[in-house]
Amino acid sequence: MENEHIAVGLDIGTTKIVAMIGRKNEFGKLEILGLGKTKSLGVHRGVVNNITQTIQSIQLAIKEAEENATKEVSAVTVGIAGQHIRSLQHSDYITRQNADEVISEDDINALCDQVHKLVMLPGEEIIHVLPQEYKVDGQAEIKEPIGMYGGRLEANFHVVVGQISSIRNIGRCIKSAGLELNGVTLEPLASANAVLSQEEKEAGVALIDIGGGTTDLAIFKDGIIRHTAVIPFGGNIITEDIKDGCSIIEKQAELLKIKFGSAWPGENKENEIVSIPGLRGREPKEISLKNLAKIIHYRAVEIIEQVFLEIKNYGHEEKRKKLIAGIVLTGGGAQLKHLKQLVEYITGMDTRVGFPNEHLAGDTDKETASPIYATAVGLVMNSLNKQEQHEKDIEEQVETDENEEQPQENTAQQKETIHKPRKSFMEKFVDKLKDFLDNAE
Repeated sequence: MENEHIAVGLDIGTTKIVAMIGRKNEFGKLEILGLGKTKSLGVHRGVVNNITQTIQSIQLAIKEAEENATKEVSAVTVGIAGQHIRSLQHSDYITRQNADEVISEDDINALCDQVHKLVMLPGEEIIHVLPQEYKVDGQAEIKEPIGMYGGRLEANFHVVVGQISSIRNIGRCIKSAGLELNGVTLEPLASANAVLSQEEKEAGVALIDIGGGTTDLAIFKDGIIRHTAVIPFGGNIITEDIKDGCSIIEKQAELLKIKFGSAWPGENKENEIVSIPGLRGREPKEISLKNLAKIIHYRAVEIIEQVFLEIKNYGHEEKRKKLIAGIVLTGGGAQLKHLKQLVEYITGMDTRVGFPNEHLAGDTDKETASPIYATAVGLVMNSLNKQEQHEKDIEEQVETDENEEQPQENTAQQKETIHKPRKSFMEKFVDKLKDFLDNAE
């Protein structure tokens, strides 16, 4: 993909697989060059359960995106979610050997590495380590300790844990589809980058991403992620309920939900009826829209109540943990009619539907700016930001070399060897995953 800054996000969902190719325009907005979407056949509740079908779906989505963008794709940034993801809070500390020197990035890394020593359940591995606040020699609520003096460095961490086999299976699918794994991001974090503003993250906000198989939750406060959770229900379970309740096939149930579905039964009158063609010469079926809304309502209430329980577990009722910006709904399920009102009614919190259009270029078509593509947009943004940061680090390092007036021929060599930007926890995790997949062949 030459030197042009292009990134590819791959959202492997339960209902669909989306491949999105994008770049930043001269105004710093995201320009979508190509979009590919296929039905996800080998994934159940965010977890791969058929490798062959998933590989085929990935290849089809990538091919469609390549044709739209007229560019070839070699590497992707993938989002991970699924019912195997869980999170926990953890505190850790290090005692510095020389308290007379200021705290450096090495000290922060040493503290993050301590978190590795946490004992996980068999088959689980740490995916994200997200520092909350730091303490230096007992002084609390420090956001950035680098440059301070102190002997004891302490921090609270938000640790995201997942089943390593599930993540390796996704890696295997990507590799077998002929692609390179560029990065892995937790899907609620990608969606949050696409639809939340910095002001909302500071004020306190809960992002609810309603997908086909799972509902992902990410809570931010003071600009920092505080809580993540994955609820193993999504839009598909509502479709299943309609299918069973109305005795119709899944395709018809999905269409009914999208066209006539509502999460609020009071909106429909008793005599509002929709007719559905019968199967193979059978009589058409008449379905009351009020009954349809009741079926959707009961399941939507159950999903929202489970999410609200997670918000309460975070401690939303405590004064300093209050989520002033309320709730933002995104994902395909967020398009369900009257869902916003139902969420407000159950939680008592301000709610809006999150569209990723704030970060998209002005000429982006309406379909791409839909909540369905929030995760894919977030993945492309994350990948582009990482590329920019990587280049910035190299430029800064070269400038440092030149300021130190080192021999010119040495500078280029050092740029390649010594001065590689320090790898983040997530990049180390991706490298480890790549090594495993290479050795497993």
